[in-house]
Amino acid sequence: MRFPRNNTNGKPKINKREFRSRLKKILGARPGNLAIYEIAFIHRSASLYLPDGKRVNNERLEYLGDSILDAILSDYLFSKFPDGSEGFMTKIRSRIANRELLNQLALSMGLDDLLVSNVKSEISPGKLYGNALEAFIGALFIAKGFRRTRKILIKKVLNRYLDLDRIINTDTDYKSLVFEWVQKHKSALLFTYNEEFDPGKKQQTFTSVLSIDGVEYGTGIGLSKKEAEQDAARNTWIKLKDISSV
Repeated sequence: MRFPRNNTNGKPKINKREFRSRLKKILGARPGNLAIYEIAFIHRSASLYLPDGKRVNNERLEYLGDSILDAILSDYLFSKFPDGSEGFMTKIRSRIANRELLNQLALSMGLDDLLVSNVKSEISPGKLYGNALEAFIGALFIAKGFRRTRKILIKKVLNRYLDLDRIINTDTDYKSLVFEWVQKHKSALLFTYNEEFDPGKKQQTFTSVLSIDGVEYGTGIGLSKKEAEQDAARNTWIKLKDISSV
């Protein structure tokens, strides 16, 4: 089976040799099973179909990588903070696994150049990169096992690109920030949703509108309700901060 090595963001096509070279640079070693990594960078919007009708994309690897990442982060924080409480480590793990931060890590690693997708630009394709990172971790686990995956992720990603001090001192859970503001001002908050399905691309998107006391403050778009809520909360928080500073 031949896998495509081009994305839809106006960037040049990448041949198999270049793909292998970039993976080797990310991993610090030869990737080995190249096919599993290629699948990790095929978004569902660009799914391939086998002769038997089976669809090939990175969703299953993303599911696996999410669990592996959770285990690695738990181990990493447990070792990093020998006196850290369960609540503290859980909160920091949640902040690292935040979709926005995972997206930033993926961009720092250059995974955006490897991703194959047909997502429309207005759906903020940048949010797809964090998912691709999880799929990459899933592929890495299959190819290298847990111990090597843990070593590579910590050495080549977390230690290189993660500003742990800033994460500890910065709250990026926009929904929590908005909820706290609403409680403080004794206001009422409401999320409303709209779903759209593109049959051609077999892709469902969600739009969420966040209203406070009946007034619309922020709109968010995502490939899940949770993603759309967080995006709407982020846009709302920007307005709330401006109001609070007046």
